[in-house]
This record gives sequence, C-alpha cells and structure tokens, in this order.
Amino acid sequence: MRIEEVQASIGREAGVSEWLTVTQEMIGQFAALTGDSQWIHVDPERARRESPFGSTVAHGFLTVALLSGLVSQAVDVQLEHKMRINYGFNRLRFPAPVPAGSRIRAHVTPSAVRQFEGGIEIAWGVVVEVENQAKPALAAEWLVRTYF
Repeated sequence: MRIEEVQASIGREAGVSEWLTVTQEMIGQFAALTGDSQWIHVDPERARRESPFGSTVAHGFLTVALLSGLVSQAVDVQLEHKMRINYGFNRLRFPAPVPAGSRIRAHVTPSAVRQFEGGIEIAWGVVVEVENQAKPALAAEWLVRTYF
C-alpha cells in the first residue's frame, strides 16, 4: 500500500491480519519476561476454578506486543525510508480478555496521516478481535512514525 492509498482510506478499514492462536506457552513466556506471573495468567487450574473467565487469559500488554506482527500482516505500507518507529498510543483499551487457546486477529484503519520534519506519522485505528467473542480484546489508536 502506498502512502496515497493510506491517505485515501482514512476512516475505512485498510486490512485484516491472519488469525493467531494465543497459547498458554506464549502467555507463560510473556509472564516470565515481564515478571507479571499473576495466577490469572499462569495457573490454568486455579483460573478454571476461580476466574470469571473460566481459564487463564493473556496479559493486555501481550496483546499490545503482538500488534507489530498483526498490523504488518494487515497493511504493508510501501515507503522508501530509513526507519520506522513505534511512537506510542493516543488511546489504548482492553474491553475483553483473550482466553488461552483463543484466536485473535487485527482490523486496521488509518485515522490520520501527518507530516513532520523528516518524515510522516500515521495514526492507525486498531481493533483486535477474539474469535467467537462479541467484544474486542483491544481497541487503540497507534502512532507509527516513518523517517526518510
């Protein structure tokens, strides 16, 4: 997708990623890396007994960490550039959990393209869907800067 196509599709969905299964192993590895080993993430037996979700669930920040891969599957912006960076979020919410073993995918919609000295910034609206779940796991406006 060229930048002109991104600009022309502001406010309209530009792409959807493939489905990705969020496994208990992924959740456990993320817990080990971040030091967030709360039982709701890492103890399947206790989560089955005590959690309102009936199973372990992924960390919200694991879902955020998966955005790079999901969004790059959904939209491939073709620009000659030196580098592309994550500039942060204007908005980030976790409306629903991602149960271990469920599949997620990202729906990506450009909401703005701004020029700045040395590059452009694209604001992407991203909604992460959980298969067979009414509410999304994540809704965000993610800022990505590209430097020329």
